Amino acid sequence: MGRLRKRKYKNLIISCDGGAASGKTTGAKLIAKKYNLKFLSSGMLYRYASYLIIKKKPKNPISLLQKEFKKISLKKLNRLELNTQLISDHTSKIAKVKKIRSILKSFQISFSKKYNNCIIEGRDISTEIIPSSNVKFYFICDLENASKRRYQDLKKKNHKVKLSDVKKSIKLRNLRDKNRKHSPLLKHRDALEIHTGKLNKKRMIKKMSVYIEKILKNKYVN
Repeated sequence: MGRLRKRKYKNLIISCDGGAASGKTTGAKLIAKKYNLKFLSSGMLYRYASYLIIKKKPKNPISLLQKEFKKISLKKLNRLELNTQLISDHTSKIAKVKKIRSILKSFQISFSKKYNNCIIEGRDISTEIIPSSNVKFYFICDLENASKRRYQDLKKKNHKVKLSDVKKSIKLRNLRDKNRKHSPLLKHRDALEIHTGKLNKKRMIKKMSVYIEKILKNKYVN
């Protein structure tokens, strides 16, 4: 891809939403690097919540998460293996629980206020967490390409999985996310669609960058 030329802006908050394995995490990380933004993955937070519940088997999961998310360390999260199929399947279930969503929502809002130059990716960032974000993206990827992408990622980490199982899991996760009662996966009316099925990283970043600079032209430049 080559080296990204870094830019500096003031009060630049970007939100990225999309289904499972749609490319939103990759896109958000690359944009964070290019524009010197703090990066947060909503999915990582939900995976961590699942990890804690699976590992500690608490009688009261809500109390556990309230306690743990007050002392959460993002550096620690990055060292944990949270991308297992077990955690993925569990995450899609707890993501429907309103009280759990409320705990994680508070953390994400606090993050956006603490780091006013940031990019957050998830499934309800533009519509629920930070609807006031300057720039909004909505990532879309067809099931075949999304499944292959997730399958390859899991294989690189030596997970024994079948492509058919990954495909089934992604299909079910997206269905649950779009149809859940609280904060469903929706495209914000102001979000630019990024179709990643046949879009490589270089073209994806170019498309996102052009849109960012069009929206923020001369407004946030130091």
